[in-house]
Amino acid sequence: MLRKRSLRTRIFITMILLVVIASVLIAGVTIYQYREQSKDYHQNRLERKEEQILQSINYVLKETTYPVTTENLGHIFRTEIFKIADVQNVNFNIYDLEGNLIKSSKRTFELDSISNCLDAEVLNNLRDSPDKRYVEEKSTAGDNYQASYTYIHDLKFKPIGIMNLPYFEDNSFNNMELREFLMRLGGVYVLMLVAAILLAFFITTYITRPLKTISDKLMQTDLTKRNEKILIEDPSVEISTLIRSYNEMIDELEKSAAKLARSEREQAWREMAKQVAHEIKNPLTPMRLSVQSFERKFDPKDPNAEAKVKEFAKTLVQQIDTMSNIASAFSNFADMPAQQKETLNVIEVVKLALDIFNEPYIHFIADEEEIVAKLDRTQLIRVVTNLVKNAIQAVPEVENPRILVSVASEGDKVKISIADNGVGISDEFKDKVFEPKFTTKSSGMGLGLGMVRNIVENYGGSIEFTSQFGKGTVFTVKFPKEV
Repeated sequence: MLRKRSLRTRIFITMILLVVIASVLIAGVTIYQYREQSKDYHQNRLERKEEQILQSINYVLKETTYPVTTENLGHIFRTEIFKIADVQNVNFNIYDLEGNLIKSSKRTFELDSISNCLDAEVLNNLRDSPDKRYVEEKSTAGDNYQASYTYIHDLKFKPIGIMNLPYFEDNSFNNMELREFLMRLGGVYVLMLVAAILLAFFITTYITRPLKTISDKLMQTDLTKRNEKILIEDPSVEISTLIRSYNEMIDELEKSAAKLARSEREQAWREMAKQVAHEIKNPLTPMRLSVQSFERKFDPKDPNAEAKVKEFAKTLVQQIDTMSNIASAFSNFADMPAQQKETLNVIEVVKLALDIFNEPYIHFIADEEEIVAKLDRTQLIRVVTNLVKNAIQAVPEVENPRILVSVASEGDKVKISIADNGVGISDEFKDKVFEPKFTTKSSGMGLGLGMVRNIVENYGGSIEFTSQFGKGTVFTVKFPKEV
């Protein structure tokens, strides 16, 4: 899931996680260290108490008048055991070598809590211990309990008894200190976390700002426009490499775009030249044939010579007019006049454009009296007349031809529709309708719809059409009212 997030978010989360994990580890190590210190403290304290009691016992054994034997331990320590316990401020017990209780520093009414006989496990562990010392660890009512067992030796270092020292670990002070320390540490951790969040925010912002700039530039890169280079002051080595690569790519892209544009222009002019040559050759051929025929057959003495000359001249004029129309069409397509924005009533201008047509089957409708838009009057008329001409040429073979021109408002746009019930456009030609030099008619250069689309798109508008072959076509033009 982290991989799907942005680089800035991943760096931010990683930094916060590092602080949190470090805090948890430090807290864990602190608790462990406190417990180890407490364990070492109790172990050392038990050893010190045990050593002090053994020293006191050895002193008593040296000073006693009783023979130092196991049987006399009860007599020897009958009162001395209480003195030692008071001096050392700790209770202890003395057992014989078989594990039977001989004497305890506790008073008689407290002896119920003392074992009168040691377990065989304790005796075996004590006997097998290298240093002849055994410590038993237990837990009672949530508190740790230790019991130390050590041999008591006579003056000749012969074991005559077993000294048992019970020891209850009091960790209340250490636990209180640990809680206080953890509370202080927790406060420091909270401050560290807040500081880490702020620091992570600024660091990630600083680190990813150049990447954000590069990302925005990449999003804005357009192959059809001039793209700006990225300029960032004092970038890191990695970011500098990335910026340099992007800027080099922009340079190469501009060179490639220039080469492509030049190639496309050259190709377009080549195609245009071929089309012009083809269209001009069409009338030249009949003109050449007419001249050759006239030269071969003309007889000045023929009584109908004058009429034949007029017929010949008429044929040449028709072909010359055709060539003139071809030149005008190409000129209009190649040299579009500059747009003149003027506030006009679109309904009135469309009606004016339709006045030049005499066909009775052309009808006009509008839902409003006035639709105001900022357009070029001349170019709007050219759009309407070209579309209506196309519609007229599509209905000559229809029994009841009908062309409907409508104008309506559509939000902040004005919509002009030209519908006819003519032959329609087949599916194989629909993708080529707006291409220059495309036409399905036997005459004309196919430049009208290409010119119309240029005018409409220059105004930020759109032109679309729907057509069913054999049923008719509807062209829809939409202009923004404010350009």
